[in-house]
Amino acid sequence: MDTIDMVEELKILDEVTIFDTDAHYVIPRYQRAYAWEDKEIVQLIDDINDIDLSDIYYIGSLVVSKVQGKHETYEVVDGQQRLTTLFLLLQYLVSEGILEGELGQTLSFDCRSKSKYTLSNIQQILTDEKLTADYEENIDQSILNGIKVIHQKFTSDKGLNKDKFADRLQRVILYRIEVPENTDLNRYFEIMNTRGEQLEQHDVLKARLMRFLNERKEQELFSRIWNACSDMTGYVQMHFSRKEREYIFGGGWNECPVDEWSEYDDCLDFTEDTENSAFISDIIKSEFKVDDVDGKLDDDTYIRFESIIDFPYFLLHALRVFVEIYEVKLKKDLGELLDDKRLIADFEYVIKNGSMFDEDIKDNGENFVKKFIIHLLKTRFLFDAYIIKREFTGDDKEGDWSLKELHTSGQSSKKKPYYSNTKLKYENEREKTYAPRNEECLMIQSALRVSYTSPKVMHWITELIQWLFNFDNEDAQFAQLTKAVENIAARAIKENFLDGEDYKLGVSTPHIVFNFLDYLLWKKDKKTYSDFVFEFRNSVEHWYPQNPSDGSFDSWSEKDTFGNLCIISRSVNSKFSNLSPESKMKSYGKMVKKGSLKLRIMGSIIEEGSNDKWIKTQCREHEEEMIEILKEAYDY
Repeated sequence: MDTIDMVEELKILDEVTIFDTDAHYVIPRYQRAYAWEDKEIVQLIDDINDIDLSDIYYIGSLVVSKVQGKHETYEVVDGQQRLTTLFLLLQYLVSEGILEGELGQTLSFDCRSKSKYTLSNIQQILTDEKLTADYEENIDQSILNGIKVIHQKFTSDKGLNKDKFADRLQRVILYRIEVPENTDLNRYFEIMNTRGEQLEQHDVLKARLMRFLNERKEQELFSRIWNACSDMTGYVQMHFSRKEREYIFGGGWNECPVDEWSEYDDCLDFTEDTENSAFISDIIKSEFKVDDVDGKLDDDTYIRFESIIDFPYFLLHALRVFVEIYEVKLKKDLGELLDDKRLIADFEYVIKNGSMFDEDIKDNGENFVKKFIIHLLKTRFLFDAYIIKREFTGDDKEGDWSLKELHTSGQSSKKKPYYSNTKLKYENEREKTYAPRNEECLMIQSALRVSYTSPKVMHWITELIQWLFNFDNEDAQFAQLTKAVENIAARAIKENFLDGEDYKLGVSTPHIVFNFLDYLLWKKDKKTYSDFVFEFRNSVEHWYPQNPSDGSFDSWSEKDTFGNLCIISRSVNSKFSNLSPESKMKSYGKMVKKGSLKLRIMGSIIEEGSNDKWIKTQCREHEEEMIEILKEAYDY
């Protein structure tokens, strides 16, 4: 039996709670002791505190085994760290008078006397009541530390209101998954622990969407497409069997998938096996190795790829594009913030409240699911070919930015994948003409990637995927992709910087301003800046320092102006400290000349000038020149 069919949704507070007084959870001896520290506990509290009171928050899964012969007793197979932390959190709120009643002895540790003692006396510990003389010898220090972290978080975080937090807890759902009877729990736990796998929101979403399909073969096709798209490594074509790959993507494995579900009827009889499958007899051999190579470049160098976003965020992008492409009507927009915690909520909102083709989606969920899964496949195909990845060749551990598409070499069963730069060209255009566009597109996309480091604000990916859909089947138009990405960046500059006409934002200056400027400088003089690549430079630094060291030179009231700012890595920032521009060049000149392009230009100016000249004229002249470049990019 598939454990995904044995899922219960239990609340943390209110009705049918996870810590119902009739339920009892036992942490078995094969589980490790409670081990969460400050980081994990604080993150859990912050996640709950971020919940919108109109939403439901699915906090994760708890895998249990029903103890035979004991009413409502469960052995915890996976998820005990989160479960124990939630128990401590609720106990704390009870001790503070925020929650009424008591939880009782609903959680205990098997064969761990200190853990069991600590949990059974939890309220006395929280209220500082005196316990037995051997209290210190019997207490579990890890659980005690968890209590202290929770107390400190609630007393020190001004944005954390206990009453509102309790309200948010009523919106929290935990999945309780019961494993089948006669499961070897030790073996099951070992597998779960080794793989680090838990039921994620996208797993539950997959199951919910599949329920709209009535035919088993249709469910299996949905599952194969979903699974292929969910593996964000490499290219989606390589996650299908060879037979299905050729049917969906053509003989060269690089044709864009068709739009209609009916076009996939021949796939209904395919299976999920691949030529990369391995038999157990092979896996147990000492020489067996997992093949993480995605293919070869056209010079036979082995290569692998990593996506710049994870699958839950990819789903959020795909859903937003789907809403636009299919003109789904909603009462309100999904919201600007991409939040993986809202994954199920976003899909449920579209299904329950959306309409397409003059029909409510909830009345024909089957049609929605079929259209969305093909849309997801097509989105992934376009994403792989036209949005940057990290590329690792040979033994390289650092990786480079990559914008490549998949091709094949060889014939029939000997056909192999290889990768070459994505062709952004007009029809019948020679390679020498379109090749620079690939390089420019890669550079401007990497500028956006390093500017928006959180996946929650990578809206440029949604915009770009939607642009790709709009030019579907018009290959010549893909030559305009670079310009489309430039426009996304230029619009961000205009709205968040140029329109305000305030160039004295100091360290609050958006990172995209510096990175887009670097892109424009590189594009103007690629030969001079041929060694430049976009890196995660996440610290805005004053060139003329904010606080001159030891008063050895004068402070400057205009230090926050854009001309005096640059973007550097945090490690470089600690070296620059409060040195003057001249001292920075003398001590770290080599570092400056390998940094961002604006920083390199500032360094060159100081080599020909001085601290005094920088304050009086050079900074202003530099700023005017840089601002003009930004304005020209948007036809300001």
